[in-house]
Amino acid sequence: MDLFSQLNNVEHEEILALRQELEQANYQYYVLNAPTMSDYDFDQKLRRLQDLEALHPDMFDANSPTQHVGSDLIGAKGERLKAKGTEKGKGFEQVTHRYPMLSLSNSYSQEEIADWLRKLPANVEIVCELKYDGLSISLWYENGILTKALTRGDGVKGDNVVANIRTITSIPQCLPITDTRYPIPAFVELRGEVLLSWEAFERLNKEREAQEEQLFANPRNAASGTLKLQDPNEVARRGLDCYLYYMLGDNLPANTHYDRLQIAKAWGFPISDSVKVCHNLEEVMEYIAYWDVERKNLPVATDGIVLKVNNIAQQEELGYTAKSPRWAIAYKFPAEKQLTRLNAITYQVGRTGVVTPVANLEPVQLSGTIVQRATLHNEDFIRQLDIREGDMVWVEKGGEIIPKIVSVEPRTRNQEPRPISNDRTDEGDKSLLLAPYSIFPKNCPECGTPLVRVEGEAAWRCPNEASCPPQIKGKMEHFVSRKAMNIDGLGSETIDLLYSQGLLHNIADIYALQQEDIARQERLGEKSAQNMLTGIEQSKQVPWARVLFALGIRMVGETTAKKIARRFPSIDQLQWATLEQLTAIDDVGEQIAKNIITYFNSLSNLEIINRLRQAGVQMESQEEEQAPQSDILQGKSIVVSGVFAHHSRDEYKSMIEAHGGKNVGSVSKKTSFILAGENMGPEKRKKAEALGVSILTEEEFLLMLNNE
Repeated sequence: MDLFSQLNNVEHEEILALRQELEQANYQYYVLNAPTMSDYDFDQKLRRLQDLEALHPDMFDANSPTQHVGSDLIGAKGERLKAKGTEKGKGFEQVTHRYPMLSLSNSYSQEEIADWLRKLPANVEIVCELKYDGLSISLWYENGILTKALTRGDGVKGDNVVANIRTITSIPQCLPITDTRYPIPAFVELRGEVLLSWEAFERLNKEREAQEEQLFANPRNAASGTLKLQDPNEVARRGLDCYLYYMLGDNLPANTHYDRLQIAKAWGFPISDSVKVCHNLEEVMEYIAYWDVERKNLPVATDGIVLKVNNIAQQEELGYTAKSPRWAIAYKFPAEKQLTRLNAITYQVGRTGVVTPVANLEPVQLSGTIVQRATLHNEDFIRQLDIREGDMVWVEKGGEIIPKIVSVEPRTRNQEPRPISNDRTDEGDKSLLLAPYSIFPKNCPECGTPLVRVEGEAAWRCPNEASCPPQIKGKMEHFVSRKAMNIDGLGSETIDLLYSQGLLHNIADIYALQQEDIARQERLGEKSAQNMLTGIEQSKQVPWARVLFALGIRMVGETTAKKIARRFPSIDQLQWATLEQLTAIDDVGEQIAKNIITYFNSLSNLEIINRLRQAGVQMESQEEEQAPQSDILQGKSIVVSGVFAHHSRDEYKSMIEAHGGKNVGSVSKKTSFILAGENMGPEKRKKAEALGVSILTEEEFLLMLNNE
């Protein structure tokens, strides 16, 4: 194969890889409200994909991320996956947009804005607006009455969330049809952003923290999760707001975008006062410079500026690309970065003993919030940046979400800065003053046990599982969690309280709790005590596989625990398993096997297991668990994708295992078939079609299990 052909193959593979990566990022952002990629990184990868596709027109694909917008559809039968920053819902009516709801092209430099302006007609007017960081919405008014409110969805169809939109007091339910200055059209559509103010966002997260619920990552995620709730009363309580930025329809008053916005404001719509008509590049740059500073004082989150051609006829003449209008562009503000002092390093110990360094900073405002802490990840990260207490450090919010230290400002460092150490026994060792990297603590900051570092891992770990307080409490929190023993009423705060009062020392103590001991604790009482004891009693029926997961053996996750429990249907058999027997289990590698053996070599763990057994916890599989329902799926590797109506994804995965099949996460030549629900991942569907992998509906799958 010649060099040119090799290059072609490499670029073809890169195209496919980028498409898959960007589709997953779209899914995380629009559906799960749990973004894993910053806007900047997404746009850079998208541009790279566009360039490669231009070089290889034979690779054109209408389903490529360059040809469509991301989708947040749930649908009438769908069930939203519960993930970080999301809410569960039953689904919404899907409605086709009258006008496709496209996304905007993004730019990150003023040079790109200047290039865009140069391509426009001479003497064109540009309307500059703030780009609010929320959830896109399309409001339909028919004869002056709000009838539908559609999310962006996939750009072609959206979810109708009108019942929730009606709870937003700033959005009019009816338009002033008697207004003789600007007669209301028979149909008019207003588009905008639904959002939460910083104040409402912080209040909501404080409430969730008090109730031991997962916190929202940012206001955008909180607004999106809220808008997809099924209870309008809860939506109203959270306090959503909205800004509208575009008007669509037939026979609309005014022929410029700016004038239409002013008419919308006269009709009672929430239109930002920041909208301004600019006539040249200089005015546009002045607008950007002003709001790059002033936006920090706004009560809501913004992440850029939107520029639109003002004249509607010129907009129509310029037209659209496959996924964005040519007459508009978004300028994204660079990630906000601030210089602040690193006052101290503290060290947090997790459930598995991993010690994580945390930077305690001089408070600094970033993207509307006060930042005082940021993770330093591990010792290697500290060494790489050469971070030392007292340093001035640059802090930014990655994707406007998570604060992180990106660099040290060396010009502000003292001549003899002291390296970080949590062990102050070396105060007289002057040789450490000019150490080339910071010193990680030698002993656990909680219990004093010497730390260990497993070869090949970045983390230092406290090996004192039995007596280190954060590990003990973390193990109890894991034990009572929903996918483990599922004991209601025992959240982290309650566990911390009962631990501090000497009522809990390990997971076995949970089954020795007495009602009177619980009831007399602060913030609890008789009702809480009874609910807790009921949950504890019910947990005794949890099957053996989940009990094994609940024990918290390092690296033994939920799926691995199921596979181990099938091979060793009782804890008595498992505790005598050899390394060879364990590694023979699918997905159990040598390190997991060693962790299991180490766990059962601990006398304290064996004592806890004995107490759990005496309390009535299931330590072996019941006959119905052990016996597979059939072998109809024996030897088949199955991918489950989408949202289902008859059973949950977890239930379908359990069915597959019960009938001899194997659950896999990605599509390959070895995949037997895909069990597909609504909103199946487009990349999975595309790959399945390319490889000739069958796609079964719920109904077809259930018929297969019933041998019909």
